[in-house]
This record gives sequence, C-alpha cells and structure tokens, in this order.
Amino acid sequence: MSDEQLVLTQRDGAIAVVSLNRPRQLNALSGPLMDALVATLEELDADDGVRCVVLAGNERAFAAGADISELAEGTPISMYESRRIDRWDAVHALRTPIVAAVSGYCLGGGCELAMLCDVIVASETARFGQPEINVGVFPGAGGTQRLPRAVGKAVAMDMILTGRMLSADEAFGLGLVARVVMKEAWLSEAKRVAREIASKSPIAVRLAKEAVDASFESPLSAGLELERRAFYLARAAEDATEGLNAFVEKRQPHFRGR
Repeated sequence: MSDEQLVLTQRDGAIAVVSLNRPRQLNALSGPLMDALVATLEELDADDGVRCVVLAGNERAFAAGADISELAEGTPISMYESRRIDRWDAVHALRTPIVAAVSGYCLGGGCELAMLCDVIVASETARFGQPEINVGVFPGAGGTQRLPRAVGKAVAMDMILTGRMLSADEAFGLGLVARVVMKEAWLSEAKRVAREIASKSPIAVRLAKEAVDASFESPLSAGLELERRAFYLARAAEDATEGLNAFVEKRQPHFRGR
C-alpha cells in the first residue's frame, strides 16, 4: 500500500482532514503509516492556508495501537536505529493545532497519538487505553508521562498496569477528552471545532498552544514568563489590533495571520 493510500487528506477551506487508512488492521500504526502521517502533517503545518487540522480514523477505530508484528520482529537495536518514537515527537513539534476525531478503539500508540493532539472530540463509542502490558511491554511513545497528566496518577497507573480501557464518558469526566458526541457526529463535530479554531487569529492560536503546552513541561514561574512574553508578541500582531478594534466597533474581525 502506498503512502498516499495509508493517509488520506481532504482540504476544506482553512481546515484539513487527515485520515488514517488501514481499516483492516484497525489503523495499527506501522512504520510506513507513521512516516506518511508525519510527512503529511508537516506539509500542512508549512501551509499558511491551513489553520487547523482534524486527525481522524474511521468509525471502528482511531488507531488500535502499534503494529504488533513489527514490534515482534524488531530488536532493541533495530527499533533504536529506526528512531520509531521520533515520529510521535515530530507530531508534538507541529505548530498548527490538531483536533483528534476519535470513534471506536483508541489504544496504545493510538491513544498516545491522540494525546499529542490539542483537542479530542470523541464519539460515544470511543474506548481509550494503554493495553501494552498485555503483550509484555508498556507504553513507549509518551503514555507513561502524558496519561497521568491527563487523568491523574491513580487512573493512569490502573490503565497502564492492568490494561483497563476508559469509555468516552469516563475519559471526558477525567479530562482526557474535551467533548463527547453521538456516534453519528464524531467527525462532523471535530470539523466544526476545527473551523471555530481556524476562524481565530492564527498567531494568537499558535502562541496560546505553545503557552498551554509549556505548562506541562516547566515550573509555574517559567510557564508564566513564557505566557507573558507570548501575550506581548500576540498583542504586537496586526490581528490583535484588528480583533480589539472590531470588538469596539461591534463587528466581526477579519484575521489575516500577521
């Protein structure tokens, strides 16, 4: 299967919908799939016309985890040399906000991929988990670090050590998921959220994303300093002047991304 078939892309104005496309394998995250995904997302990230990305699977699965056959055949050295985990780091480095549209299984590397996104919109059918312990390993693409920050240590430890899965409602209650919708609306709601984000100033959105991400990776004092500098930078943009003037003049702002 070619890279173009592994990842499908559709442009819709200022948003792009990127869909994982290994339906028979429940979108298991093989090396070629992750390579194609990263290449696609980086290309979109460099496009000023794209202000938000929706990352989706299909109704049955966002992604059911890593490709187990690859892990079984690999060695520690081959995994190190292939820099497999770097692909998740590349997604984290993107500036453009990403809305994850999750329906069905979101497990293992798929859950770790969803946690790299900025907003998760989940179908009522969604199931989140880190079941790697069941095959003798544990999360290796950020799950042991990001999951406790999202749901707390107690629940994260339960999920990682037992393989427990969370329902969409449980994930929402614990703060892993931003919105839960009926099963027919998982993709349309994610697109709606993406369009809402895309309607804002892209400069302010990217700076806000950086500031929030920093809050999980730095002490409070350093995070506050970054936030302050980012706020001043956002205010220096033409978009901020436009937005403030539009509010005073009681009209809709027209953000140009500069």
